[in-house]
Amino acid sequence: MNEHDKLFIGGEWVAPEGKGVIEVISPHTEEVIGTVPNASTADIDKAIAAARNAFDNGPWSQMSPAERGEGIKRLSAALSSRAQDIADLISAQNGSPKSWSIMGQVFSATMVLDTYASLASGFPFEEERTGALGSPVRVRRAPVGVAVGIIPWNVPLFICALKLGPAMAAGCPIVLKPAPETPLDAYLLAEAVIEADLPPGVVNIVAAGREVSEHILTHPSVDKVSFTGSTAVGRHIGEVCGGLLKRVTLELGGKSAAIVLDDANLDEATLGNLVMSGVMNNGQVCGAQSRILVSRKRYDEVVEALGATVGALKVGDPLDAENEIGPLVTARQRDRVVGFLEAGVAEGARVVTGGGTPADLDKGWYIEPTVFADVNNEMKIAREEIFGPVLSVIPFDDEAQAIKIANDSDYGLCGSVWTTDAEHGAAVAAQVRTGVVAINSAMILDFNAPFGGFKQSGIGRELGPEGIGPYTEYQTIIMPAS
Repeated sequence: MNEHDKLFIGGEWVAPEGKGVIEVISPHTEEVIGTVPNASTADIDKAIAAARNAFDNGPWSQMSPAERGEGIKRLSAALSSRAQDIADLISAQNGSPKSWSIMGQVFSATMVLDTYASLASGFPFEEERTGALGSPVRVRRAPVGVAVGIIPWNVPLFICALKLGPAMAAGCPIVLKPAPETPLDAYLLAEAVIEADLPPGVVNIVAAGREVSEHILTHPSVDKVSFTGSTAVGRHIGEVCGGLLKRVTLELGGKSAAIVLDDANLDEATLGNLVMSGVMNNGQVCGAQSRILVSRKRYDEVVEALGATVGALKVGDPLDAENEIGPLVTARQRDRVVGFLEAGVAEGARVVTGGGTPADLDKGWYIEPTVFADVNNEMKIAREEIFGPVLSVIPFDDEAQAIKIANDSDYGLCGSVWTTDAEHGAAVAAQVRTGVVAINSAMILDFNAPFGGFKQSGIGRELGPEGIGPYTEYQTIIMPAS
């Protein structure tokens, strides 16, 4: 039982103002596995004030980029020393399979921090130009101020790193608000912040229910909001921040397509990667490629192979390393996915494997890994983000139609192309209106390159040097002519 009674504010453990408690429920046992304080608006005010003080009066924003990079590096090392504990705790909270968590939940986060530790010293925070009238001009990328990161439950530490890395590199103190489903691992993050000896207020962590989010968004001392989550919530956050002219980054949902070309090599390794691109982390990934587009020439072959591969996935306790699919995060999410399974059948899709809840598991919020065939792109299962281990196989007649189907979506986050001709695959990828497209890979991002989406998949980019920009403001200093 992980019981906590403090919040992490200003580099210290602080007693909450209120008596509210968040109970964390295991998606495997359906029992309470931990409790944390439910931060009130007064607690949020304290956290933002600590960040504001750190920005206005603390040393962090005045340090050199190289010094900030060293701080990020220390934080990464402190997290790495806790890697297995963090991975297991996240799996216990959200059902992420142990076999995936150590890399997908922890080392992905430390690699992001390591990337920003390296990028900080080389980022062009200041450059000299010659002005139009001959005077020297100094162009600065000044830190935007106090940042807030609103964190989802599916990959909580990784998403924290997506906010922490660039904010810290830019010189911005940050307030992190973990999702109420997964607040426990944030306490290990706070311990790592202490061990990294970061100045007080540079990182503040306050778990809270969704009802306090509006207070965070509208707080006058917050200069920048970064949100990862659903498109519906992101749309509201964008409206609020737009009305206040508050800087905002939105990384939202997806309904990504994997395009399997006629010459694709469908050996066991390829099939494993193709399946992983759709069901990693139990399908609870915004970049999941849950629409698999296959030419009619190879359709039956691919459907049969996918059915066999997905049907063989081991389902069960996420802390058992032999299992490949764990439970969904909440009963509400499980029921939502069951609704999609029922909608698929009602609209005429054919269940190849799965299609329900496991009969041999009497507890836990489990879904059978599912493959639907005979899907068209107008069906609900092809248009809406399911966030569960459900794949829809859609036929196409030629490459032009495949690209059209891939682009016929409200979303545009990720995608992939599967072919033996990588350059041709890249030419196809360039016609797909999504932020990231991988060739013959389950990768949905690269730490050195920008990540984000087109259309309703969000606004702005994270990762790479492009991820630092949103945490800065341009300032021009016109110097006197010599």
